[in-house]
Amino acid sequence: MSTRGGTRRRPPGRPSTKIAGPMEHVDVTRDVKVSVQNILWGRAAGRCQFPACNRSLTRTPATQETRNLAEKAHIRAFSRGGPRADHKWPAHLINDVENLLLLCQDCHITIDRAEGPDKYVAAQLAEWKALHEQRVETATGIAASCHSHIVTYGTSVGAHDALPTFRTAAEALFPHAFPASSRIIELGTRASYLRDHDDAFWMHERKQLAHRYEQRVRIPLEQGDLGPLSIFALAPQPLLIDLGVLIGDITSATTYQRHREPAGWNWPADGEGIAFDVHTPNRTDGPPALVLAVSATITPDRITRVLGEDAAIWMLTVSAPHNDIVKSPATLGEFRRTVRSLLDTIKAQHGDRTPVHVFPALPVSLAVEFGRARMPKADSPWMIYDENQARGGFIPTFTISQDLTA
Repeated sequence: MSTRGGTRRRPPGRPSTKIAGPMEHVDVTRDVKVSVQNILWGRAAGRCQFPACNRSLTRTPATQETRNLAEKAHIRAFSRGGPRADHKWPAHLINDVENLLLLCQDCHITIDRAEGPDKYVAAQLAEWKALHEQRVETATGIAASCHSHIVTYGTSVGAHDALPTFRTAAEALFPHAFPASSRIIELGTRASYLRDHDDAFWMHERKQLAHRYEQRVRIPLEQGDLGPLSIFALAPQPLLIDLGVLIGDITSATTYQRHREPAGWNWPADGEGIAFDVHTPNRTDGPPALVLAVSATITPDRITRVLGEDAAIWMLTVSAPHNDIVKSPATLGEFRRTVRSLLDTIKAQHGDRTPVHVFPALPVSLAVEFGRARMPKADSPWMIYDENQARGGFIPTFTISQDLTA
């Protein structure tokens, strides 16, 4: 019950329709004010507002020629006998923008013909209109500068298979940012013959990561060819920490978490932050151990088995550790603040030259963020451990020293 794209004038002598609205009689024509048309087009972003369609209404699909393919459809009918007629709807609002949908011809026919009026009731159409316009507002509300380069890091074929594709990464960025390029910056290796139970694995993977980061990220950043980064990583925790150290806290970067429930890289809409607990040691005369028990519980005996009974165990944990605990980006910020304060406390107690033995059980995003929290020129050296059941528990992997060369 409407007209195509532009305003159609009533032919001379053609009578208008008298519609009796609540408490009034109004002379209603099919003419929609230009100002209303402009608002309708703007809110719809020139796309069909039928949710399963969303087609552009500014060009023909066959030839891509610029054409106005839009039709203005009434949610509540223009005439008493029309689709979804509602005598309670004020007559003077029949051609109001809130009673109009921007549709393609196919979808207009779908809602107005045959069983359409009974199937697509006014309340449903009004809800679809609101959702479409909200989505347009969200997308167009992103500042033009909010672009980010997608960076992935994995150390095996399995990890690469679980990393996001360009499309799923772009969905994870939305609505806070758009991809700055159609190319993913890959930092990982796919065909390494080494595994994490091999002593040579850690040195090999660190060298590969450092080289690729230098060539594909650090140099382009310095040259101004890269902007903010979005990090998607799946790798053994020592290497995730090393990646975070390379990125640092100066580079503009956002780290993403792969979720098990619901599966994917998108932050859940209802995700909540978590609180971190810090436990201090009873004695501090032994070697300092920093235990990061967020994705799993780490008992003290597993640390003393490696460092001895006199180990000074500093622990950052949560009330109920599990591997799908990070559900909000706010958690990453809270983790960085907590761990940074804890690192300063450990340094004050043990000195800035005493190596800190790090035992991580972290979700991947927090492992990267732990590395980013490091202050390269000020923090103590870190000896990073990895849990390997085949070798009896935690094993040392490599040291991150103050000059980052070890």
